[in-house]
Amino acid sequence: MRYPVRSAQRLGALALQLLHNTGHAVFMLLEATWFIRFAFGKRSRQETVTQLFITGIKSLAVITVVALFTGMILALQTGLELKRWGQEEWIGSAVAVSMIREMGPFMTGLIIAASVGSAIAAQLGTMTVSEEIAALDVMSINPNRFLVMPRLVALCVMMPILTVYTNILGITGGAVVGATQLGVSVTTYMDNATQFATIKDLYVGLFKAFLFGIIITTVACHQGFMTTEGAVGVGKATRKSVIVSFLVILVIGYMVTRLFYI
Repeated sequence: MRYPVRSAQRLGALALQLLHNTGHAVFMLLEATWFIRFAFGKRSRQETVTQLFITGIKSLAVITVVALFTGMILALQTGLELKRWGQEEWIGSAVAVSMIREMGPFMTGLIIAASVGSAIAAQLGTMTVSEEIAALDVMSINPNRFLVMPRLVALCVMMPILTVYTNILGITGGAVVGATQLGVSVTTYMDNATQFATIKDLYVGLFKAFLFGIIITTVACHQGFMTTEGAVGVGKATRKSVIVSFLVILVIGYMVTRLFYI
């Protein structure tokens, strides 16, 4: 009987730890949201602009490559299948709808979670283990206002913008593949792309991107604040930040799609 009891105890401890971490993350997010009105105030303006630059400009290179080849891969794989039935001219609609509705926000979210999110977790984790966060508390400086809020604003603003950029490049990459490898002219491609992609698809994709920005900020900052064990703990927090962000983005992306399209 000892083994079932121990298993139940472990499951209970894991459940309590999960609830504790979730509560801490939600409270942190709510408090940071409350401080958004100070985002461009005298104290927080410089940090907010810095985070906007890091999230947006510094991510453009990798997003450009990933977005372009995502559209090219979608066009090539879809076009090869459609070509069997002589319907390859419809790849424009397939690529446009896929990019705008799902792949654009999804790929942008994964890139930002892996680059910006991991950097946030590492930075805040280092500050935590070196007791800089405790020093902020001693000086009566709220860490959620000073550290979390600027990053939350930056990701919520830049994620939809970067998603639009990803969509444009992905559709452009599909047009290049269609014109060079599938015999579909750019005019035909674009006509079909605009025929089936609706404004609803764009709004849903941007809404997903906004949610992904909140998710990445919350997970990364929470993991940073919960870091222990020195340098080893910083590495663990960074890894957990990326993994948890990926999983939550996948789940939330599916739920939003199901909510709006089923």
